[in-house]
Amino acid sequence: MPRGQALPDARSALFEAADRILARDGPEGIASRALTDEAGVAKGVLHNHFHDVEDFLAAYAVDRIAATFARAGSLAPRAGKRTVVGNLTDAACDLFGSGTLAVADLLSSRPLLFARVQQLLDRTGSGFDGLQRTFAAYLDAEKALGRLPEDADSPMLAFHLIASVHHLFFVSGRQPLERPQVRRIVTSLIGDAATDRARREC
Repeated sequence: MPRGQALPDARSALFEAADRILARDGPEGIASRALTDEAGVAKGVLHNHFHDVEDFLAAYAVDRIAATFARAGSLAPRAGKRTVVGNLTDAACDLFGSGTLAVADLLSSRPLLFARVQQLLDRTGSGFDGLQRTFAAYLDAEKALGRLPEDADSPMLAFHLIASVHHLFFVSGRQPLERPQVRRIVTSLIGDAATDRARREC
């Protein structure tokens, strides 16, 4: 992790540089010199704040994944609005968008980095367990509003939904997910449980 206190502006610039390099050149374009050149910072800045490129990439991946998963928190205020299926479809598509594709390619190209990032996410509660709890909390809120049956198993529904969409993401070649496909998955898991009223709402 960072040596001492990293400068927020330098850290942000390097992370944004990694975003651009991954989008343009893929994981093979990631190197210390490429990152500092892209970020427009001195060559030693990266190594002043991170032990090496792998250390930087671990911090970068954790930051981007945690930020993506945190956006799922916007599900809670959606309870009672639109439809349960629509809300879950939107959230799932957002989770596995273009930003997730770039990080997935990076981690797939570096198995040791993937294992390290998974450990860091688990340690901070920012991994899939936390994501499942977020989705389950939303489903519980919909149950409280009568838009899902009282006996609906929110944690299990959340688990199967996330696992199914995650699987679709990888079997589709790690491309941004198409909404109709995601909606089919959500409907197969949630649609039968949702009330007729919830399905009719816009």
